[in-house]
Amino acid sequence: MHDESGLLETIEMARGEAAAIFGDPTVYLERFVEHARHVEVQVLGDGTNFIHLGDRDCSMQRRSQKVLEEAPAPNLPDAVRATIRESSVALARQCGYHGAGTVEFLYDPVNHEAAFIEMNTRIQVEHPITEQITGVDLVREQLLIASTGSMSISQDDVHFTGHAIECRINAEDPSHNFFPSPGTIRSLDWPSGEGIRVDTGVEAGSVVSPYYDSLLAKLAVHAADRDAAIAATLAALEATHIEGVKTTVPVHLALLARPEFAEVSHHSKFIETAADLMGAK
Repeated sequence: MHDESGLLETIEMARGEAAAIFGDPTVYLERFVEHARHVEVQVLGDGTNFIHLGDRDCSMQRRSQKVLEEAPAPNLPDAVRATIRESSVALARQCGYHGAGTVEFLYDPVNHEAAFIEMNTRIQVEHPITEQITGVDLVREQLLIASTGSMSISQDDVHFTGHAIECRINAEDPSHNFFPSPGTIRSLDWPSGEGIRVDTGVEAGSVVSPYYDSLLAKLAVHAADRDAAIAATLAALEATHIEGVKTTVPVHLALLARPEFAEVSHHSKFIETAADLMGAK
């Protein structure tokens, strides 16, 4: 709803569905943030010590699924950055949290406020870019916490260097409404070089099934600053060659070249509103 007309009727419809499905008609009203950015904070906890490893921006999304992430979150006011980091650690401490987790927020760039969404109590797909800017192996720390009960680092050990961008490369056809593109990968070339990390489980000859998630790889690129990271990621994408299935590489090339991305004026609904991106070839 974008106006008051019909609001009560809509609420009653939601209450009816909730009661029928969950047996509870309770409806929560939350703040609506138009053109919100999705920002999050990586935390670690071992039940006694609780730290953060900086923040990420995951605003480039399609159907509320993250497409591209970067760390640290760009153009975030210092006060907002400090608040979400401190509150994320406080939340982990209050819960007596064990392991790696991510506290997620919606950032309102108009009012410069961040609103809590949820905490994901697991390692995230986008954790490589946090590892790249901190040098901390999050999976190792998670295993240490599970096996010994303690992490090996404190907040004072966490230092941030440069900027990192991750592209989720999926077997989907952007020119046909991102339909899944199953099939056999005939040939495959990934980029390599300083600052480039490719996390993947496929190779030439791999069969991409239509029955599972279409993610083929995570391409993460680290550089001295955001502009350099954008340029390096574009070069890495140009050097990525996958034959046999359609992929979202063209979408990433288009996204990174957009002035809205460079200016950080994009938001979580940006891809849906940019008609040319929906038909990237």
